[in-house]
Amino acid sequence: MTLHPLSGVYAAAVTPLKPDLSPDLEAVAPFLAFLASRGCHGALLFGTTGEGPSFSPAERAAVWRAALKVREQIPTFQLLAGTGTPSLTETIDLTKMAFDLGYDGVVTLPPYYFRKVTDDGLFRWFEGVIQKAVPKDGYLLGYHFPGVAGVGFSLDLLARLKDSFPKQFAGIKDSSHDEDFTSALGQKFGEDLAVFSGTDSDFTIALQNQAAGCITAPANLISLGLRDIYDLFLSGGDTSASQAKVSEQRHILDGYQPFPASLKALLARLYGQPRWPVRPPLVEISKVDEDKAVLDFRI
Repeated sequence: MTLHPLSGVYAAAVTPLKPDLSPDLEAVAPFLAFLASRGCHGALLFGTTGEGPSFSPAERAAVWRAALKVREQIPTFQLLAGTGTPSLTETIDLTKMAFDLGYDGVVTLPPYYFRKVTDDGLFRWFEGVIQKAVPKDGYLLGYHFPGVAGVGFSLDLLARLKDSFPKQFAGIKDSSHDEDFTSALGQKFGEDLAVFSGTDSDFTIALQNQAAGCITAPANLISLGLRDIYDLFLSGGDTSASQAKVSEQRHILDGYQPFPASLKALLARLYGQPRWPVRPPLVEISKVDEDKAVLDFRI
């Protein structure tokens, strides 16, 4: 197995916030160090779990800069930036900013407001982002999350982007939760496309289909198990016990949606992290559900 430079286990990190809902910049690097201590090779900042669309470009830039401090303690910690917006210009600006700051890659949603666009339109959009913002040695991962974004990547579109930008269009974060799509990716692209699973319960299946790793919301809590699966798979070991545990934990967490509020509550209750709020339109998890989630997760 040839590993892509981005390969590994990533948390789709929650975003630390102050009570006034502004980014808690001083908490960003310590939280990333916590994730590293629990087996994460890196983190995605401002993905879905990080409430990315709720933050302005200036706020994203401030958090991205604050995150760089984690490398003073852990130089190898990989940083990915969520840069996708419906605006081509804004996405180009955010993507360029992330690479100018020294990020290892970007994870870019398609223009999610426009749900009936063609593959030709999406190709032109990503072509513009890559040509104007991704360095020759930079990596862009498309973010395939059609259940939320309303628009995703067809196999034909992925092939066209990979053929046109064989290095810069590195692969995708696959949050489709579709085993058939996972298998199709492996069959069509093999290791040529760096696929990162967004579904913890399918991580072993994704690796068997030549995925490069995972980027998941529950990794904020269960990255130790995901790292076990990753390391065991690479060494030829049996992942079944670790996968069964991770699948059970993912199933529990799926009962407490949306993830940002429940993960922030559980991080505080189980691991002593600050109790960070979420931004509207999200709301805090109820006390009843929080107590139940704590009990469920500890079983």
